[in-house]
Formats: sequence, structure tokens, C-alpha cells
Amino acid sequence: MRVSVIGCGHLGAPHSAAMAELGHEVIGVELDPDKCRALGDGIAPFYEAGFEDLLARHTSSGRLRFTTDLAEAADFADLHFVTVGTPLREDGRGYDVSQVIGAVRSLVPLLRGPATIVGKSTVPVGTVARLQEIVDAGARGSGVELIWNPEFLREGHAVQDSLFPDRIVVGLTSPRAREMVEEVYAPILARGVGLIVTDPPTAEVIKSAANSFLTTKISFINAIAEVCEFVGADVNMVAHAIGIDTRIGHGGMRPGIGYGGGCLPKDVAAFTHRVGELGARHAHELLSAVESVNAGRPLAAVELIEKANGGPISGRVIALLGASFKAGTSDVRDSPALRLAGQLAERGAVPVIYDPEALAAARTLYPELAYADTAERAVTDADLVVLATEWPEFTADPKLPVAAAGLVRRKVLVDVRNAVESGMWLAAGWEVWQLGRQPQLPEAH
Repeated sequence: MRVSVIGCGHLGAPHSAAMAELGHEVIGVELDPDKCRALGDGIAPFYEAGFEDLLARHTSSGRLRFTTDLAEAADFADLHFVTVGTPLREDGRGYDVSQVIGAVRSLVPLLRGPATIVGKSTVPVGTVARLQEIVDAGARGSGVELIWNPEFLREGHAVQDSLFPDRIVVGLTSPRAREMVEEVYAPILARGVGLIVTDPPTAEVIKSAANSFLTTKISFINAIAEVCEFVGADVNMVAHAIGIDTRIGHGGMRPGIGYGGGCLPKDVAAFTHRVGELGARHAHELLSAVESVNAGRPLAAVELIEKANGGPISGRVIALLGASFKAGTSDVRDSPALRLAGQLAERGAVPVIYDPEALAAARTLYPELAYADTAERAVTDADLVVLATEWPEFTADPKLPVAAAGLVRRKVLVDVRNAVESGMWLAAGWEVWQLGRQPQLPEAH
């Protein structure tokens, strides 16, 4: 098929490369000329595992190209994915859907024949109905279909999840629309991936409900970590034991400094606001509690760091390993690691940050903080080392504890992600402190 992808950010750019990988002829629309030029040259504007290789392969082959001209995409493609951003409004209480509305409003008059518009941006329920009115009013003729196809991508796994999703959800209203969906996703559906066909409002709610449930799990285990700290229990064992129950599962059941990134915080904030508007009081109270637990996690991490330090941290040099909101991506939007860095600085500490992929983005967003170009430089002369993002080079490399031991002032690791295998750090003489667990000392190893 000939496909366009309108909006080439963290959602659209990997999606365009994935569509090319599936065999489609793809044109991506990106209004920022510098970003568009870089994408066209096969250069990824952000880190996402596997993305740049896929991008370079298909821009070189000619199967994938980029433009700033929406009219060019309208003339070229039969199916148009809308993947523009839906940030929170300035009041933080709902989505700003102006980019979605603007994209559809601009695209529809340019379509000269039958076409399918497939929305993937996360929107509040009721948005598709508004967009359908725009399509009906602006289309030059019949045959312009509107479908809602929410994404369920994990940042850091966007390419993998685009090519190998666990399900495809579409909200549509006609047999022809379903045919177009089945054609564009044919290679995926041929592998037996389930296609869930429903109406557009249900598709809208499915996305918001899925992210809200995930954040509820994350907030739940973080709340249990607090209980474990009070009674001296081990939250990792609690999470493991309850996760064996298939009705619960282990996914998302690891305590830490909370969820972040470009999706979960805004999706839950907007959904919480919307269910409040609808008058669903109990759902609103539950989701508000989820947000409250998450908002408090960086402070819980600061308190753990102070315990590990033996008191106030003013003047302490703290090596902060990790800046992205999670491993596998350079995204620092709403990063709990950087929120933690800010709170440490507010208490007079000197955080020195290293991240293998997100340094440039972090420096741009938080230029007032201190950064190091390597993990070794970050830990040199540090009073404590804090693991803030669960990159494998921090959690699984047995050489790091040994190398860092000779560089720090005190061998104290505070793992606020509960991600390291503590044995290799203990063997190198480190104290290991983790949320929801008792401190582990080297002599007890």
C-alpha cells in the first residue's frame, strides 16, 4: 500500500519505519524542516532501540521518504496515519488535541478520491466524533473513511511493538474501513495477532483504560514498598509471589521512582480529568490516588538516599546513573530520574548525571544540572551512587561495581529502580540500598 504518516515524533517516526519494513511505500510528514531533513538522511532525532537501523535501511532503499508538504502526502497515499502529539493542556487537566484536529482539518480538503484516515494519537473519548464532523464537512466527495487505531507501544520497544504487537485495536464503522485495516496490517495479522474491531468511542477508552491500569499496578507496588519499609519486609519477594498469580502477573510489578515519559503521565492525567467530568466519582478517586502515589516516589527515593548517607545530603556529590525515564529510549519527558536529580539539588546535594543515550536531551531540558560523559567520570569522587534508570550497562555489567569501587569516596549504591543484581555489588564491597527492602551490607554477603 501507499501510506503516509503525519507527525514524525516518538510515535510517528518509528511507525513510518515499521510500515516500510512491512512492505509498504511510506511518506512521513514532518513540519520541522531540520528534523525532516535528518529523517530523510536516515538519522534518528532521538534514541529508540532498533529505530535508526530500520530508518537508514528504508530511506536508503527508497521505500521510506519524508516531506514537509502535506499536499504531497495527500496525493501520494491511500491510507493516512495521524500520529501527531496530544500533550496535556497548560492547566494539566486534559489533552490538547489541537494538533490532531489541525492535521485532519488540513488533510481532508487535499484528498482527491477515496482515502482512509487512521488516527493513532491518544485522545479523550468523543474526539473521533468531532473529527468525523470535520471529515464530513471538508471532504470533496464520498469515500473518506475515519478509523481509530490506538497504539500500545512501550517506549524503548516502539519498533518491536510496531512490528510484533500483542493485539491490534480498531474503532470503525464500515466494511471498507475494515478491509483497509486488514490490508495495511496483513503481514502482522498473518502471524495470528488478534484484530479487535469495535466502534470508535470504545477504541478511545481501551487506550486510556490500558494505560490507567498499568499505572495502577506500578503505583500499587510502590505503595506496598512503603509498607515493606515500615515492617522490614522484602518488596521484591512480595512482588514475585503475588505476580505468580496469572490474574495479576509480573509485568509492571517492580517498585521504583514511578512512571514517566511522554505517554503514561499525560494519559492518566487526562483520563482522570475526563472521568471526573463524566461524574464517575469512584474511578476518579482511584485514578487520583494512583497519580498521588506516583508523584511521591522521587521524594521517597530522596529519603532513602538520606538514610543511606546517614543524614542530610547537603554538599554530597551524588553520581546519578540514568536520565531517561526508562531504559531503551532517550526520552526525558516527565522523567522521574531527572525529577529526582532536581530534588537532590534542592536539598543542597550535587548530582552528576550520566546516561548512555539521553545526555543531550537532558542537558537541553535541565541545563542547570551537572553531567558526565561516562559512568566512570560520574562516579569519580562521589559520596553515593544512585541507579536512576535501569540501563543494562548499570544493572548487569559485573565490571562496573569493581571499576567504580576504586573511584568513589564511599561504596554506597542506592538502587531506586530495584533493578540491580545486588550480589555482584556486595562482592565488590558495596552497601546496596533499594526501595522497599532492608539495606544489604557487604559483610553479610
